[in-house]
Amino acid sequence: MSGTRVLVAGASIAGPALAHWLRRRGAEVTVVERAPELRPGGQAVDARGVTKEVIRRMGLDAAVRAACTQTIGAHTVDADGNVLETFRVDDDGGDGFIAEIEILRGDLSQVLYDDTRDGVEYIFGDRIAELTQDADGVDVGFAGGDRRRFDLVIGADGLHSALRTMVFGPHEQFVRHLGHVLAFYSVPNEFGLDRWLIEYQESGRSAGLRPIQDATRAMAMFSFPAADLDVDYRDVAAQKHLLRERIGGLGWLTPGILAHLDDTPDFYLDQVAQVVMDRWSSGRVGLLGDAAFSSSPMSGQGTGLALVGAYLLAGELAAAGWDPAAGFAAYEGRMRSFVEANQEIAQLNARSRDVPGPDTEPGPDFTGEWFAELVERAINGVELPDYAGVPDAGAPAGTPIASSARP
Repeated sequence: MSGTRVLVAGASIAGPALAHWLRRRGAEVTVVERAPELRPGGQAVDARGVTKEVIRRMGLDAAVRAACTQTIGAHTVDADGNVLETFRVDDDGGDGFIAEIEILRGDLSQVLYDDTRDGVEYIFGDRIAELTQDADGVDVGFAGGDRRRFDLVIGADGLHSALRTMVFGPHEQFVRHLGHVLAFYSVPNEFGLDRWLIEYQESGRSAGLRPIQDATRAMAMFSFPAADLDVDYRDVAAQKHLLRERIGGLGWLTPGILAHLDDTPDFYLDQVAQVVMDRWSSGRVGLLGDAAFSSSPMSGQGTGLALVGAYLLAGELAAAGWDPAAGFAAYEGRMRSFVEANQEIAQLNARSRDVPGPDTEPGPDFTGEWFAELVERAINGVELPDYAGVPDAGAPAGTPIASSARP
């Protein structure tokens, strides 16, 4: 066992996935999450290509598949519900528009938490308030009053990463908006939805419904253009007002879906944005997932980047003997081209939703060979070393550690 003490900020997907691999490589891991418990629901996230191999190496293939949405395809429809286009789950070997592994963000988060909770210390309802590092370690002050020292600190706290702001600079320096806003929330399934996702698009806006495991409910999805909007991501009432304002008048089933906006338990809205950084580490502090390289939901690969990144970050740190400079550099070297391919796909998808105007560029042509090559790079364009010379405690959980809260 290395005994290397690592603090991870964020308990959504990237954080618990990294905790899994750090623990297996011999580190002592603490995960701090500012929310009082795991957040349920959220958008559906996908695992394609090389990401499926990472899940298999985690020993979680069966658990992830058991929690999948069971979606078998998607229809785009007109305002009267007539089908315009159909996509099936087995298209492109299960790596197409509807992925073979599709799971709600909250359900994947729960699988990862259940897998790690007995060998990792989780602290809910707290956050990093201050941080100072020297050549040998990082002193962390928590908002709850605790002060502790760690060998490494990793920010896996999402697009709005507070740790990134604290160590690397202001949010605006790294976040690139793609001109759209997405919203998700669960509704009663009073729309006759079976195992098919349905989406309606009109003038750059869209409304959709997707099946989830609980057949009595469905997940509503909306998107609308918003070039320079500054959304307060913590003001839910303002977000709901904005959604009503921007989606008002949209046809199809939209009024019935909006009727459930005030009683949903799991509303989420945010700008479609990417994080672009020259480096993902500073001294003994590193970043992972959306905090480092958000590709946005328009890529369909944000979860893949988080899971693959977690595998490579833990592996490269352990392979470097926990030397942060060497480990972080190797992780960045392996990940950057993979990240850039996925960010490019998201930018193209966002452009394809723009409403044509006199000054807008023509939408991308997705039929060319160049696009097929880009998709292949975005799904499989990263090598997964087997880290044969690196310690691996295997998938079984370690010695139970008491958590300060248990969702």
